[in-house]
Amino acid sequence: MQYLTITTLIWAFSFGLIGNTLKGIDPMQIADMRLLLAAIVFLPFLKLSQTTAVEKGQLMALGAVQFGVMYTCYMFAFRYLPSHLVALFSVLTPLYVVIIYDLSKRKFNPWYLLAASLSVLGAAIIKTEQFTTENIWLGFGLMQVANLSFAFGQVYYRNWRESRPGVNDSAIFGLLYLGAVLFTSVITLLVFKQSPVPLEANAKQWAVLIYLGFIASGLGFFFWNKGGTKTTVGTLSAFNNAVVPLAMFASLFVFGEADDVSVKDLIKLALGSCAIVAALMIGKRVKSRKKQQL
Repeated sequence: MQYLTITTLIWAFSFGLIGNTLKGIDPMQIADMRLLLAAIVFLPFLKLSQTTAVEKGQLMALGAVQFGVMYTCYMFAFRYLPSHLVALFSVLTPLYVVIIYDLSKRKFNPWYLLAASLSVLGAAIIKTEQFTTENIWLGFGLMQVANLSFAFGQVYYRNWRESRPGVNDSAIFGLLYLGAVLFTSVITLLVFKQSPVPLEANAKQWAVLIYLGFIASGLGFFFWNKGGTKTTVGTLSAFNNAVVPLAMFASLFVFGEADDVSVKDLIKLALGSCAIVAALMIGKRVKSRKKQQL
């Protein structure tokens, strides 16, 4: 669970950095540059001998879906939704993780569903806002594709590694980033008709992009997928929304947004955090029971 915890802490600070430092840069350029830098980090560790040609194709396709499609739909959603609704519509990811996992294993575990539902409830309590935007259903649909893509990738990678215990994660992860950056580069060039590189970014923005690419995306996605192979699906699904209260705390007290927050918002944050912590404890309990049975 330590890999998921570290990633959650990293991603919590990413929201404030993006919202306060990268204004003015096209969202697809941000996504493409982050994935390109993430690929640069892991390509030197790539060991082609550990996988067959078919497996290489599987991993690149996985990266294109989990990171490429997810980022593309997520960024497109900002054209139809304000940021708070983009965040709100991401809360269904844990349920998708559980449902996809159960379908892949042809079984149903009510504890996993309860853990995922509690984490969704917690995030919804924190994020709930008024729906006052046009094209809301188009934005909602884009976010569900993004959520499904990220959830599918987590489960697929977990199952893929489970059947190949001798494979080293760092030796193959560059293939995921390579597939992802190829996908987002094509979308940026053909759909948005612009350079994947944000040439207008200043020195401070480049510093943040490098941090987000190398750390938040590079190490973050690696730790996330690796952590998902070492814990229960219930815990994995809950961690998909555990970043929400931490991100809000960081925005409030690290990036100085506390002045605009009411007592009601703080109460919602506390209640939502309690629900997410309860979900994490349920996930750990399922894992402990399985160990005792073994």
